[in-house]
Amino acid sequence: MENMTNKMTNYRWVICAMLFFATTVNYLDRQVLSLTYPGMIEVEFHWDESMYGRITAAFSIVYAICGLFAGRFVDWVGTKKGYLWAIGVWSVGACAHALCGVLTEWVTDFDDKFELISATGDAAVLVATVGMYFFIAARCVLALGEAGNFPAAIKATAGYFPKKDRAFATSIFNSGSSVGALIAPLTIPVIAKHLGWEMAFILIGGLGFVWMGFWIFFYHKPQESPFVNKAELDYINQDDNDSEAPHLESDRHERKISLLKCFKYKQTWAYAFGKFMTDGVWWFFLFWTPKYLHTHFDILPTSSFGMTLIFVLYLITMLSIFGGKLPTIIINRTGLDPYAARMRAMFVFALFPLLGILAQPLAGFFGTPWVPVILIGILGAAHQSWSANIFTTVGDMFPKSAIATITGIGGLAGGLGSYLINRGSGELFTYAGETNMHALGFEGKPAGYMIIFCVCAVAYIIGWVVMKTLVPRYKPINPEE
Repeated sequence: MENMTNKMTNYRWVICAMLFFATTVNYLDRQVLSLTYPGMIEVEFHWDESMYGRITAAFSIVYAICGLFAGRFVDWVGTKKGYLWAIGVWSVGACAHALCGVLTEWVTDFDDKFELISATGDAAVLVATVGMYFFIAARCVLALGEAGNFPAAIKATAGYFPKKDRAFATSIFNSGSSVGALIAPLTIPVIAKHLGWEMAFILIGGLGFVWMGFWIFFYHKPQESPFVNKAELDYINQDDNDSEAPHLESDRHERKISLLKCFKYKQTWAYAFGKFMTDGVWWFFLFWTPKYLHTHFDILPTSSFGMTLIFVLYLITMLSIFGGKLPTIIINRTGLDPYAARMRAMFVFALFPLLGILAQPLAGFFGTPWVPVILIGILGAAHQSWSANIFTTVGDMFPKSAIATITGIGGLAGGLGSYLINRGSGELFTYAGETNMHALGFEGKPAGYMIIFCVCAVAYIIGWVVMKTLVPRYKPINPEE
């Protein structure tokens, strides 16, 4: 009986599961627009790629700005309250998209959506403009809340897992983004097709409120949780005896690092630059893949073939769950410190996106959407593996009291990168289509996609080189210095 009492609990994995489900909901909410835009929302509101690009770019820039303060907010109010605020706000924003059509009808004095669809000339321009701004407003609320997801999740992971396990735990909860993207094409188009695109936003957005009820009950700090025994608490806190790292007892006793002081560390800039170069790649494919398939192969995401293609794409990205294990394998075989092992693993992951350069040429050569879908899926798996490890470098270097703040700074940088690629893509695709632009062996919109695919392919190598240059070796931050 005594052995059973002393056996280590594993409640940290329950918390990891909660983070996984939150991230899944996060990406479901984020993807409703991209899956209802082709053939539905674009027809009702008369949008072109430029207008859609402005909406996705607005989300990115607000996400970026709010990410900086969301991380600070989570460090201030704590993981539990911070996460509740984040998912509550983004769930309201997700549901608010459903009102955009009604509000557009009211402002433009149309009676229903059928009149919106049949609008022509100046009336169509008015519908497109008014609708775009309403969607931008809803997207901004969504971004405000979603900016808090990863700062809160990374802080929770650092609180419940020792350094050697954090990359794997992060890869598990971060795979929720792939699972969300995986579930999305099987559910959202079906809901939109049978109940309308408005109900897709409402039903998917409502999932966040359900999650909040579970979070209130399940989450406590490890030292305060009734579900964590002493053996598990000792396992969680094993890094406290690390002579190289600053002593970390609890959030309450740590010396805080001011926001401005965070920017003086090279570690902050290395993390931020890595996020700036690579976050936009994932967001580009998340937002634009359905439109790419529609533009190049005339495949709608609401069709059975379209749902299958997007499902397979994100099924491939699920391989990223093994990406968090690679640093542990490297540590066990070489004895490298966690940061060195993580950087070695990230270099491997940075090579796979180079396959993205072949997506457009091979799609034209074979004449099938399966080739770019498979290659984009591999690129997505590499990104998620990279993402799980770059998130964990924050916990390697910074005290727990600053983790959400630094993660928020990275969110700012990643959001800026995403803004540039989404806004630039929308303008480029519209220009390429109107001028029949020639580039890299393609013409028209395919030329525009080829340019963006090349940018995405080399982003990770550039990010890795700069990160390694700024922080060549493991050097944890001591807030006392």
